[in-house]
Amino acid sequence: MKHPLPARPEHLCVLRLSALGDVCNLVPTIRALQRQWPDVRITWIIGKGEYSLLSGLSGVEFLVYDKATGLAGMREIWHTLADTRFDALLHMQQALRASALSLGLKANVRIGYDKARTKDWQHWFTHRQLAPHPRAHVLDSFMDFARLMGVDDTRLEWNLPIPETAIEEAQQLTGEHPYLLMSPCANPRLRNFRNWSAEGYAAVIEHAWTQHGLRTVLSGGNSPQEREMGTRILSLAASGAVVDAIGATSLKGLLALIDRARAVVAPDSGPVHMANALHTPTVGLFATTNPERAAPYCWRDYVVNRYPQAVRSYMHKSLDGITWGQRVRHPDAMSLIGADDVIERLDALLTDYPAPSAMEPSNEA
Repeated sequence: MKHPLPARPEHLCVLRLSALGDVCNLVPTIRALQRQWPDVRITWIIGKGEYSLLSGLSGVEFLVYDKATGLAGMREIWHTLADTRFDALLHMQQALRASALSLGLKANVRIGYDKARTKDWQHWFTHRQLAPHPRAHVLDSFMDFARLMGVDDTRLEWNLPIPETAIEEAQQLTGEHPYLLMSPCANPRLRNFRNWSAEGYAAVIEHAWTQHGLRTVLSGGNSPQEREMGTRILSLAASGAVVDAIGATSLKGLLALIDRARAVVAPDSGPVHMANALHTPTVGLFATTNPERAAPYCWRDYVVNRYPQAVRSYMHKSLDGITWGQRVRHPDAMSLIGADDVIERLDALLTDYPAPSAMEPSNEA
């Protein structure tokens, strides 16, 4: 017998710990649930960095789980929620760590992914599974939870909060000159080759500066890899064309930078999905991950897509011969993207989405 779904839930739990791009893609599901049931209480169990990005999201109570705390951190969450029973637990994190955490939560029904999409045996930890949705984008997979709950209005809405302090942080870096935001590095993970070349980025920077009067603001964390990439790009770029903000902003400050940018250029990483959530025009660079599954959702027409070529060249297969969303784990795959490919997409984007008159570009130093 299936566990029944609540007709009018009073308290829902969302379990999604990571990552930055994924939590941005999840927010429209939160908004859809809130539109369906304006009085619903939503508790979101989230990762530490992800909370820094989304803190202040209206109508959501956050509980932060820092994975570095391990079982002790889980026990703290369980203790906090010891007297809470949710109408439904939306188990949106396909990882054993998250499933282990879910065991200490009380819920009338636990909802997870269908068997075709599930990973790490998540279906063992849930009562109800989503309807099959082959070849779904990540954002649509999240929205499937709302659909299963009976939500019909699935229009996209984010309304991410950006505090005034973050806006001031961004303005101190950029002034009033229009700019392109470039986040050159994806999160470094084992055999996750998503970074493009410093030479390619430098060519795009030169084009943005000479043809569009746009400075480029480099963003990123403070890891050695990101610092090294930034230093290399700066050495290749013209004087005055680049503002180096790598390691210089908070996550809210990065949101503010993205919100004020004319456009964003980045590989498959958090910033392209942050830009998507803020309606900032975005060029995503994709070769090792499938953009049909993971591109910035509203800007898929402006993606530089070399994933099919990478699958053929480095996996020696066709798209039909691999699983949906399978990564190309080869360090040379991103080299299939040429600077001219990115410049062409950037030009199209800036033409289709011209700057407001108050932000018309100039070439002042």
